[in-house]
Amino acid sequence: MKLLKRLSKSNVRSDESHQKSHIYVAALPEEPIHSGPKLLPSLDAITSFKDAPENEKPDLFIHKLRACQNIFHWEYKYPNGYDPEEVLKEKKLEQLFELLDHINQPQKTIFNENNYHEVMAFVKANIFHRVIANPAPLPSVQVDPDEDEPLLEPSWDHLQYVLEFFLRFIVSSDVEAQKLLPHLDQTFITKFVDLFDTEDSRERDVLKTILHRIYGKFMAHRSFIRKTISTTFYIFLYNTGKHNGIGELLEILGSIVNGFAVPLKEEHKSFLRRNFLPLHKMPQIALYHSQLSYCVTQYCEKDPTLASEIILGILKYWPQTNSSKVVLFLQEVEEILELTQPAEFEEVIVPLFSQINRCILSYHFKVAERALFFWQNEILFQLISKYNNQILPIVFPGLLANTKGHWHLVVHQLSLNVVTKFSETDSQFFETVSRDYNLNIRSGNESRKKQEDKWKEIEEQAIKCCTLPDWEPPALEHPSLIEQSTTTIPNFEGIRIEQQNSNSKQTTHVPRSSLVI
Repeated sequence: MKLLKRLSKSNVRSDESHQKSHIYVAALPEEPIHSGPKLLPSLDAITSFKDAPENEKPDLFIHKLRACQNIFHWEYKYPNGYDPEEVLKEKKLEQLFELLDHINQPQKTIFNENNYHEVMAFVKANIFHRVIANPAPLPSVQVDPDEDEPLLEPSWDHLQYVLEFFLRFIVSSDVEAQKLLPHLDQTFITKFVDLFDTEDSRERDVLKTILHRIYGKFMAHRSFIRKTISTTFYIFLYNTGKHNGIGELLEILGSIVNGFAVPLKEEHKSFLRRNFLPLHKMPQIALYHSQLSYCVTQYCEKDPTLASEIILGILKYWPQTNSSKVVLFLQEVEEILELTQPAEFEEVIVPLFSQINRCILSYHFKVAERALFFWQNEILFQLISKYNNQILPIVFPGLLANTKGHWHLVVHQLSLNVVTKFSETDSQFFETVSRDYNLNIRSGNESRKKQEDKWKEIEEQAIKCCTLPDWEPPALEHPSLIEQSTTTIPNFEGIRIEQQNSNSKQTTHVPRSSLVI
């Protein structure tokens, strides 16, 4: 404490120097004795750990943590390229590097219950309280790493050391989870998960590792972490439609699902239905499909009875016009079918292979090719061979159409190979299906011809009805009814109205200008 007092007296700057440095002072979270912003130590002339006595290093460690809570402008562009904060940024970078090097020293106990609060205040100030001067509106579309340049975090030079420091703090054996829980609460977890929406992939990668370590060490937060990620998915699915960290969050969930105990709890099955399956409907699924597919297949490995429900869920969100998305779906379905048992396979034969037949008939050669690859998979071929009597009648129209002629040579050849496999497996049944298909085609042609003849007959009758002789209105049987009330317009100057009844006859001349219509 003596060292802290001495450093504070020597390093406190005047108000004028604060105005020149443009440093924003962040309020320390969870500080009971400070209601407003706290004056942070200066970054100037801080003693190095190498020059400090061993007994003063704990106090120096806390002093450096507090000094590194100074936050700078990173987005603001100063005129003429001059940055008045550049010197202070370099000094903070030196202190961050020294802190990270200090905690990496072997056989030293750095972290204890007395400095948990200071460490968490340091982390919160740097990862949550970033200063953005004159912020420009960010694009409202999802960043495609193959086409768009992502916006990199401008403070990454400092932030990477802070995140690395926090990671070492979490995994340290000196840190007791129960004693750290009051400082690492649910509010911190919620804000930390929100950081995954950054466009900087470097930051998301480190955040992914840290969150995974927190999930493994703090069992009390496991359920809340899953709920927080689920809430993020809901916002992405039903509100914003954009999020940059879905892939990283799914990677974390993939490891979590891999560790689920068998049999699966109903809560975990509900997570599959409400989160993983609806994620298939998003148009930007290509950005996170590999991670999503891994999570879904993990469920199939844990509980094979879920295979039919998963396949039917995927068919529910099957794309109609996005060919690249169809290829991804076919790939995922193939991986799931490899883990499917015969009982569950029977439940999805009709809807699944009806969709596969439509894919075989697709003019997009990648879609048709990927669908025909199902018969190149030995595991699937053995499973399909057991149900030839149900599958062949469904896919036969698509195979026959491709064998007669497809614009792409590879699709044509693959279709011939599949037809050959079906005929070799059960030639008699193959001939029966072929004969029935031809009969259906003939009967369909006959019924279509009857419909066309019927329509022609209706058209001819309609033409006859339109060519009738000249029509004259019929004569009235009681012409006297017209005489009782007549109205005539004789000339342009006025209107003469005659009214006749049984008692008297009156004629009224009304000027045209006086009429109001």
